[in-house]
Amino acid sequence: MAQITLKGNPINTIGNLPETGTKAPEFTLVKDDLSIKSLSDYKGQKVVLNIFPSLDTPTCAASVRRFNAEASALENTVVLCISKDLPFAQARFCGAEGLEDVHNLSDFRGGQFGKDYGVEIIDGPLAGLESRAVVVLDENGTVLYTQQVAEIVDEPDYEAALAVL
Repeated sequence: MAQITLKGNPINTIGNLPETGTKAPEFTLVKDDLSIKSLSDYKGQKVVLNIFPSLDTPTCAASVRRFNAEASALENTVVLCISKDLPFAQARFCGAEGLEDVHNLSDFRGGQFGKDYGVEIIDGPLAGLESRAVVVLDENGTVLYTQQVAEIVDEPDYEAALAVL
């Protein structure tokens, strides 16, 4: 379990992020067009998992925009933006923002991703949503970098995440 804060108030996640050097847990999530995507669909590409509570908050929206601008320009790299937002909300956000390279994935069907990656928030006002975290994987799904953002309203360390790519 990781302890993080929401505006200085302690909250907890269900577990911890996967360890650097380990194989990332497989997942099945829902795209904004309601199709199903799995981690194995991205084999052969470097993957940035940009995990957050909801697109409807300024920090989450900022992280989607920033990773879209910077990581999508990198060769053989895909950014997966993962939350429990409904796929319709994810599609609406990207349409309104003019973001075309964003790969939104929703964990709304059961939340297994949040449990497997240790990011499900288990108490406080955001209980049931996912914490702000970044996991970077190599082409074979091995974890290269993780960051559990300590204060959920803060942005992740983009430079550190992108530096491993």
